[in-house]
Formats: sequence, structure tokens, C-alpha cells
Amino acid sequence: MKAFLGSMTGRVFATLLLGIILTAALTQLLADAERQRVIDQFRELAWLDRAEQLIMATEIVPQSARNAYLKVANRPGVALMEVDGHPPVLAPAQTEFTRALAARLGPTYVLSSLAERPPSCETARELPVVFGLLRLKWRGTCESVSVKLRDGNDLVLSVLPPRSATSPERTDFTLTIVLFLVSIASLAYLVARMTTRPLKQLAQAAKDLGNDINHPPLDLAGADEIRQASAAFNAMQARIRQYIFQRTQMLAAITHDLQTPLTRLRLRLEKVGEPELQERLIGDLSAMQAMVKEGLDLARSMDTSETMQRLDLDSLLDSVCADATDAGQQVMLSGHAGMALLGRPLDLRRCLVNLIDNAVKYGHAAEVAVDRVKGAARIRIHDAGPGIPPAELGRVFDPFYRIESSRSRESGGTGLGLTIARNIAEQHGGTITLANHPEGGLEVTLILPEYYPGK
Repeated sequence: MKAFLGSMTGRVFATLLLGIILTAALTQLLADAERQRVIDQFRELAWLDRAEQLIMATEIVPQSARNAYLKVANRPGVALMEVDGHPPVLAPAQTEFTRALAARLGPTYVLSSLAERPPSCETARELPVVFGLLRLKWRGTCESVSVKLRDGNDLVLSVLPPRSATSPERTDFTLTIVLFLVSIASLAYLVARMTTRPLKQLAQAAKDLGNDINHPPLDLAGADEIRQASAAFNAMQARIRQYIFQRTQMLAAITHDLQTPLTRLRLRLEKVGEPELQERLIGDLSAMQAMVKEGLDLARSMDTSETMQRLDLDSLLDSVCADATDAGQQVMLSGHAGMALLGRPLDLRRCLVNLIDNAVKYGHAAEVAVDRVKGAARIRIHDAGPGIPPAELGRVFDPFYRIESSRSRESGGTGLGLTIARNIAEQHGGTITLANHPEGGLEVTLILPEYYPGK
């Protein structure tokens, strides 16, 4: 759940769901308030009519029979009774209900609001609001009115809150609320998926672009903004592909053009009479040729024109280590991955060869171990060399960067081997990390994701 709410889909879903629920609750609250206001208006009109009829009918009843009549005529909501005991205390001013009733009865009746309200006003029933989830107390007319009839007799009119429903059972809104929440949750999730699906497609396209610059372009579908973003992404991919192709072509042309003069120089250096000078010049020329070749390899490591294929990692590692052993290198392979990879065979072979050659060059031997960790292949290459100072571990991947102690002609390379290997690993969705082994030497860890059919 935490991962879902942390995603764009989860946040849009939660925002829509809360927004719809709050809007629905507010709308229901306002509708209930308006409905209650209208009901109160009709109820007060009915009470005015009832009070007027009750007062006028009571006046024509003989005084001796008024108590008996009022016991029969009084109904819930409006009650008229004779004053019992001391006269009631009048309020400072008339209420709205009292003024309205006095206007109906005319000046021959004297009406005054009383200071003391009926006891039932303090224990008024609650009114359900918003599917019965909220309850409000009765706030309508509830008061006592002193009425002096035309014959001089004093009565007290009590306007009471409406009584509770005759049925003790209340409507159960549980099913209604559940259906309401399920429907709006489904709608919010559908809208969230529709909103974030194009973003996920763009994110996946960006990931695929990092692994394969020749990945098919996005389909131009959906809303206008999504089509514009997809078109811009496709145009960016085409420009990047063109830039990489032009750079590769340029370096290939430079390398090709340099081969001829370098070959002529080597032939002419063979005629140098002084052996020591000849050896130095040929060594410098060989270094130049190696730099040109690895520069071209670096450019090609960014080119992804080779077709992605399903590969058996164990077979590939066994082949690379066997070739290294045949070449006279001390390479030992252990472990078993038992998994398939989706990659470019030549590029992955170049990546592994660079890492093993680097280990043999500086450590004179390489121990290669392979296993599986969390659905990915882990290849560890350990050498017995001097290792790398911790401050230099992050810089050795920079192109042409070499540690000072490796700048000799015998051990120092061009500084491109690890750069090329990292480029190839990242194009296959993998990573390369370096660490000094506790027992000495350097350990290179290559992580490559597993291939799943249909992925």
C-alpha cells in the first residue's frame, strides 16, 4: 500500500477519491440543510395555522369546559393551556413567531413572548444529516407565548419541537454508502490509470532508449498533449541515434585513415639502425595504435546497432574464460547462474574480456565467480593486484583516466577498458561496481538482469 500511494497512480487516485468524497459530503450536507430549511418553513406555517385555530376555537368554548377541551384539542407541536399559579415572566421582546401569530389574530388578542421556554426545548431530538452520519439538534421554533383572550382570560401557548418518527427503526444507509464508495473508488482508479498510463509509457520508453537506441519509436496515440510528448520523444531519439552514428562514423574514418600512415611509419622504423631507438619508437607507435583501436571501441560501445538476443550466461562465461586460458592467462571460473540474458553477444563478450584482461594485467590472475542474487546475475572478478585507493574508485571509469602507478608501458593501458565495460553493462540494464577485497586485490562486480519471455 505504501508503494502504491507513493506512485503517481496512487497519488492521483487518493486525490480524486478524497476530492469526490468531500464534494459529495458537502453537496449532501448543503442539500440536507436546504431541505430542512424548507421543511421548517412549512412546519412553522402549519404551526401558525394550528395555533390560530386552537386559540379561536378555545375562546368559544365555555370557560368551565376549556381544560377538558384543551386536553383533547392539543396535539404534538402546539399546545394551549391555562395559566396555573403565578403569572409567567415576559420576555423583553416578541419573537418572530409571536409577531406573526399576533398579526394573524389581530389587535383584539394580546400576545407576549415568555422568558422561560418549555423543558422539551432543551432535550430536542437530533436530526440526521448526510446519510445519517452526522446528527444536528433541532434549531427550529420552540418557545412559550402568553395569550390574553378577548374575554380577559390568560392562556399559555407552547410551540414544541417535532416528535420523533412513529417507527423506532431507522433507515440503514450502510449498503448505500458502501456502493457509493465502491463506485467512486472505481471511477477514481480508472481516471488515475488513464492519467498516469502515458507517463509510464514515456518512462518505459526512456528506459528502453537507454538500453537500445534503436528501439522502435512510440506510437502517436492518446490526447493531444500525449501525442505531442511522444512525437518530441521520438524526435529526440532520432537525433541521438544520428549523433551516435555520426560520431562512430567519424572515429571509424579517423581510425581507418590513421592505419595507413601508422603502417608506413612501422615499416620505416624497421630500417632504423640503432636497436634501442628502434625499440622505443616501435613501442610508442604500438601505443598509438592501441589508443586508436580502443577509442574506436569506446565509440562502438555507445552504438547499439547489434541485435538483442537471448543468451545463456554460463555458456558465454565459459567461452570467454576458456579463450583467456588458451591465450596464456590465469583465469579460474566457479559457480553457476543457470539463467538467460537478453543482450548483444559481441558487446557482452567485449565487456567480460575487458574486465578479465584488466584483472590479469594488474593482478596477474583472475578468479571469476558467478551466482544469482534477487533475480539477477552477479559476476565477481577478483584479482591479486595492489587494489585501488578508495579516493580513486569512482574516477577509474572516466575515459582516459589512469592511476599514476599504472602509467608504465608494461602495465598501463589507455584508460578506456572500464569505461567501455560500464557503457555496455548500462546498455543491458546492468551495473558495475569496484571494491577492494578484504583479503587483498580488487573485486569487480557486474550485475545483469535476467531475461523473461515476453519482456
